[in-house]
Amino acid sequence: MTASHTGRAEPAGARSPYLTFTEPTGRRRTAPARFGKPSRRDPALPQGVRNGLLDDQGQQCVQVFLPAADAANPAARALLDTEAGTALQLARALENTAYAHLFPTLIGYELDTAEPFLLYAAPRGTPAGRTHVMSATDQRVFARDLTLALCLLDGQGLVPRGVSPATVLWDGTSVQLWGLEGVARAGRPRTPWGRAPYCSPEQQRGEGLVDARDAVWSAAQVLYQLVTGRPGPADRAPADLAQHRVLAGTLPGAFAPTAGARPSPATLLELLAPGEAGRVALTAAADGARPHQEAYAQALRAKRRAAPAPGEEAEEEKAHGEVLCPYCLEGIQLDLGRLFVPDDRMQYQPLDLSRITNPVRREDVLRGAVQQCTADPDFPEHHIPVPYLTHGRPLTVAMIGQSSTGKSHLLTQMIAEITDGGLDPHGVGWQSVNPEQHARFVRERVQPLRSGQVLDHTGGVGLDGFALFVESLLLTDARGRVRPVAFFDLGGEDLVRTDGALRFLLGIDALVFVVDPALALPLPQLDEARRRVGSQVDRDGDAAFGTVLDRLPRKGPYLETPAAMVLGKSDLLRFQPPVDRWLGEGPPAALGPDHFLEESGDVYAFLRRYAGQAWLRPFDAFRRCTLHIASATGGQENLGRFPAGTGPRRVLEPLLSLLAMHGIIEAPGGAASFGVGREAQ
Repeated sequence: MTASHTGRAEPAGARSPYLTFTEPTGRRRTAPARFGKPSRRDPALPQGVRNGLLDDQGQQCVQVFLPAADAANPAARALLDTEAGTALQLARALENTAYAHLFPTLIGYELDTAEPFLLYAAPRGTPAGRTHVMSATDQRVFARDLTLALCLLDGQGLVPRGVSPATVLWDGTSVQLWGLEGVARAGRPRTPWGRAPYCSPEQQRGEGLVDARDAVWSAAQVLYQLVTGRPGPADRAPADLAQHRVLAGTLPGAFAPTAGARPSPATLLELLAPGEAGRVALTAAADGARPHQEAYAQALRAKRRAAPAPGEEAEEEKAHGEVLCPYCLEGIQLDLGRLFVPDDRMQYQPLDLSRITNPVRREDVLRGAVQQCTADPDFPEHHIPVPYLTHGRPLTVAMIGQSSTGKSHLLTQMIAEITDGGLDPHGVGWQSVNPEQHARFVRERVQPLRSGQVLDHTGGVGLDGFALFVESLLLTDARGRVRPVAFFDLGGEDLVRTDGALRFLLGIDALVFVVDPALALPLPQLDEARRRVGSQVDRDGDAAFGTVLDRLPRKGPYLETPAAMVLGKSDLLRFQPPVDRWLGEGPPAALGPDHFLEESGDVYAFLRRYAGQAWLRPFDAFRRCTLHIASATGGQENLGRFPAGTGPRRVLEPLLSLLAMHGIIEAPGGAASFGVGREAQ
């Protein structure tokens, strides 16, 4: 055992190294531990496994771990995350039921470390592939238990893709199903997984969507081998099924070449154990979210009934080519006599266009030029990129939240997703407003973050005390219309100021409120994150939210500026419903009229249940406000770095919502209804 497993040095004179991990309850535990020789659980998978003993309770265990070299591979970490998430979900769902013994018992986990691991209680039984003799009575019990395990997983929306004689254990009385690293959510795209003949034909090809009946094929193949002593065909029913009484009455349909023709786990269980499927269905405990979901639906109905406040609809464009200066909030238009370009020392020098007659070169020079804004002589000196003034009405986006909420990481990954083509599926192209500024943003923020460095805290207020936007892009929609988009990212300490630093908010076009789960949610699994940064739960909500909302002028029951709320750092909660579900969802191919409403309802219910209404103040204040789950890094930092680099998840979705509310991305139903949904017909 190495120190990287524990995060602590071994005490002098200790007989065993100490292991620190998180229990399924979310509590942290430190125990002296001893481990045997490691081996590979499956030669095709990166995880190692070794038997161990936790000396504080004399508890035998099995550690599933990734050596440091394998842990540097995000795909290997994803497998361990999948296994941990499945084990935790089953532990929650089956606690205090008669079915928990059908799956491995999770003792604890430690995943955001250089050598991540899971701890299980010692396995019960031996792999079915090593069982040579089993009575017909035991075969029926084996078939019932295995199908029961599939049925329980199906009730959680999960499909085990790794069911095989190596992952199904038998102790002479009942089954225990392992191989949880191969579990996938029903309805997700299939990817090739497993070995023939135990993986279904569709799974082997990676075609279509994951279906619970994929596992029915796998279970049928395991049962066939257990009864006959040999594997069945990889693409059809065995020819001799009728010769085996245990199999003949239940399994012919399970070998259908397509999932749609196979029985569901519940149907198969009903054949093997009449009435058991109904009892399984009753074990699904309510998660407590229903009253909060109903509160969300009621809030949406109130928003739909409220007419937009007069005078708050945004102008499409100011007269005579004027746009709103994002700093002084006065009208400004292009003036070729007030242009500047930066020199080698990044000092602005006057630009004389009369000496540039080549139209191609002239256009290129203008892209890198800025114009001094003098619309408000009392405002500190400021400059605007020329493309910001020549492409219609700009769109300004502000990131809102306390320091250390992860706003800067989120915005950086959001910009990186755009430049990687994340808006292409929605018919939106991009170009930098200022090439030099964009190159500096990529060099100083995107590249370091992607390489695993932790970014410094935001400094979005200049020496003169007013807010500066940190990046700007030109977005071209499907109709060829170009809009400049500028992003403001102030530090949390600046967002609670009441002086002129926040004046830019009076002209802001969209806001992203970032919720730090460690500050908002009194869940025990977040205690370690709070301990690392010396924070505590704040039941009164984010102070930056309150200051910003109080600064915005309101003319009706709701603010009409489009807004999004993001439960950031969601990797801290990646095994907690509903976060576990949404973090795994892929990007939307297209936006529909009710897009993000289901996710918004889940996030609203989650925050309302655990954090309280104060943390939902932005949703209550804005008529159009969607709620999102996102992780900018995919894991937590360790000694100033992210051990496996960064793996952003769902960082672009909040911006997709805001762009749809502004009509840059066109969605059925129009921009005005996006984010509030439609009344039932």
